[in-house]
Amino acid sequence: MTSSMLPLGTPAPPFVLRDVVTGQTYSLESFADKTALLVMFICRHCPYVVHVEQELARIGRDYHDSDLGIIAISSNDPASYPDDAPPKLREMAQRLGFTFPFCHDETQEVAKAYHAACTPDFYVFDQDRLLVYRGQLDESRPGNNKPVTGRDLRAAIQAVLANKPVDINQRPSIGCSIKWKPGHAPSYA
Repeated sequence: MTSSMLPLGTPAPPFVLRDVVTGQTYSLESFADKTALLVMFICRHCPYVVHVEQELARIGRDYHDSDLGIIAISSNDPASYPDDAPPKLREMAQRLGFTFPFCHDETQEVAKAYHAACTPDFYVFDQDRLLVYRGQLDESRPGNNKPVTGRDLRAAIQAVLANKPVDINQRPSIGCSIKWKPGHAPSYA
């Protein structure tokens, strides 16, 4: 499945979510002092996320002391996918040494607000919290033998942090579909 490619310029939808590691609550306001915000929809079990998880952790470390706020969100239904339940997400975050909050979207309303369709799905917002990038991490996929570099996402982040325009030629992310609760799948999915 590919990302839904929410229109550029879309304001960041609000959220209030709890970090599975610390229990701390995060919202858009938690990142008010940051020039840019990266919102990542990921999970534990998807082979596409497993393929890039080390790069996601690296991005967190590389931008930890920067003007980029980062939050990861898992919206999968843990009843159908127990590996995506908060305790397992906490294990993943600790194993990878995530330096950013990893939250569980229990109601799946945040994923719907962002039109998230797959894992991984990436969104970069500027200082005004308007969408400037949505799409792939890079061209690497499980089995295609291309290195995981984070090139596309990193280029967008660097542009925003340098107050430069982000290239509007963006390729959708590809991954596993978000695992919606029965009867909860949005019309765009």
